[in-house]
Amino acid sequence: MPNEQAVSLRTGALDDPRAIRRAGAELLSLALMDARNLTLRWLAAFETRGAIAIDEGGPSALWLAARAGWYQERWIARNLQRARGDQADLDAACLSSIEPRADGWFERDGRLPDPLTLRDYLAQTMETTLDLLASTAPEDEDLHFYRAALLHEDRIGEALAECAARLQLPREGEPPPPWATLRGRVDREPLWMPAARFALGSERGGFVPDAERWAEEIDVPGFEIDAQVVNWARYVEFVEDGGYERAEFWTDAGWSWAQQRARRAPRDVAQLRGGVLVRRHGHVQRATATQPVMHVSRHEAQAWCRWAGRRLPTEPEWELAALSAGNRGFAWGDVFEWVAGSARPWRGFAATAGSVEPMPAPGTLGVLRAASFMTPARQHHPKARRFLAPQADHAFAGFRSCAA
Repeated sequence: MPNEQAVSLRTGALDDPRAIRRAGAELLSLALMDARNLTLRWLAAFETRGAIAIDEGGPSALWLAARAGWYQERWIARNLQRARGDQADLDAACLSSIEPRADGWFERDGRLPDPLTLRDYLAQTMETTLDLLASTAPEDEDLHFYRAALLHEDRIGEALAECAARLQLPREGEPPPPWATLRGRVDREPLWMPAARFALGSERGGFVPDAERWAEEIDVPGFEIDAQVVNWARYVEFVEDGGYERAEFWTDAGWSWAQQRARRAPRDVAQLRGGVLVRRHGHVQRATATQPVMHVSRHEAQAWCRWAGRRLPTEPEWELAALSAGNRGFAWGDVFEWVAGSARPWRGFAATAGSVEPMPAPGTLGVLRAASFMTPARQHHPKARRFLAPQADHAFAGFRSCAA
């Protein structure tokens, strides 16, 4: 019985985003194997459908899976400064790969491995990683790159799901998971958040991605925010009111984007009037009116907000609500959420070696908060940030609004 209880506790921690950032060797081993198994299942799904090397509009499944193995080997087995953790030199030399061609896979004219070679490489790199992890000291510095490799491979899993959606692969077994897991939610009234002072960003301790470094006490004035993301019912009203035909609702860049692409609805939408029909897995499916709108660009999110007389939340507003208003009905985690402003570092930021998501140049990318239904539960962290171009609509992304 004690053994069964220990297994249950480890399994629960596997889905705990706070526990996983402080995970020791045992929990990290389970999580790394779980993430790698998902990568392999995706690899098999794409290969079965003959789509493993197709890269229309983004990286191929083969490229993504290869990147998962390469990152893990580069920053763990090959990293001479592994024990220094986030203090490792950005440009330090590293050992050679077990696969002589691995470093050239991702160059402009690089040739990716065949699936059989890649599977062998993924198996060998994982075995080495787990062997090294078993003898690693339980300090944050020593475990840093193992925790980073887990986040990286979980991100790869999301990217593979986006790739499947982009290619409209037919659904046959697992993965991809059923789209029905994107559930609808009963409408709730917006929430009033009183003025507050809180720590934006993450405190030191455990694994902290670069984009969250470091926590800073800030004052946030009172604001009203939607309890949940905008759903299809609310978005259809915008479309039926000529939302895609009226330039006054769009930024200049957004209007240019919509006109160039002749957009009249979000990506993969087959019909909006008379019921929302979306293309999923090569088939047209009905989306319920209460499901979150998805695959929208920030341009579309901003246009909807202007039409509704509202605005996107700022990052501090979103983070404060996610941390303190869950018991009042603030729901997140179904889709990534566009927020206002461009990507910027928090005060005290400094780039670290092997960063999973390097900080972009100021003003170049938009910001997504929350997580999606394709994000492993262990990465549903309220401090997490993502960066994406404002015109990007391939992510499982939606938005919520605030009173203007």
